Amino acid sequence: MTDSTTHDEAHGNGLGTRLNWLRAAVLGANDGVVSTAGLVVGVAGATGDRATLLTAGLAGLLAGSMSMAAGEYVSVSTQRDSEQAALAMEKRELQETPDAELAELTGLLEDKGLSHEVAREAALQLTERDALRAHAEVELGIDPDDLTNPWHAAGASFLAFTAGALLPLLAIVLPPPSVRLIVTVLAVLAALACTGWWSARLGDAAVGRAVLRNIGGGAVAMGVTYVAGALLGAAGV
Repeated sequence: MTDSTTHDEAHGNGLGTRLNWLRAAVLGANDGVVSTAGLVVGVAGATGDRATLLTAGLAGLLAGSMSMAAGEYVSVSTQRDSEQAALAMEKRELQETPDAELAELTGLLEDKGLSHEVAREAALQLTERDALRAHAEVELGIDPDDLTNPWHAAGASFLAFTAGALLPLLAIVLPPPSVRLIVTVLAVLAALACTGWWSARLGDAAVGRAVLRNIGGGAVAMGVTYVAGALLGAAGV
């Protein structure tokens, strides 16, 4: 017998909310780690000057975090506008054609496996309780009280990117010049392994694949930028 108090499988809007936050956090942190690591490693390939590395890293951190926040704000604002427009249209239809909307809700419940009689009774009860909420959740998949928040998403992306970017920045400027590159590479790969593991665990995905994907992408990015920086440095650019 399953104990409902220990059953932690995610369902419905809870899962959607969790995955939205996960997406913003993981993308922000990964972008912060990889883009800043690629930037400072590329600069390190051209010069070992600590001040130059710090300037490049800080510039990349600020530009990247602001870009992530702005992009997430625009994206989620568009999604919220679409949700509000859909709710407004549904509210208008409920006012103008209530019988048609009741029939539509009945049909949607039938599609979920209910008999016509049970679906009709359920639709009537849901409509009497809160018609807009019933149609929003069953027809649109929207919780009217839990619309996406662009400010939350932007803030999460900004903080996640900043946290991720700080690691390669500190790793490249704090150690002695002789070991700063290897320290940075190892720190970045370890961080990407952690974010890959974290995203896979929270998203119920395969851990090994997510970790290898993160590490491989970061390693390629750092390798490419380092070679480019070394070539430019050798050419005196």
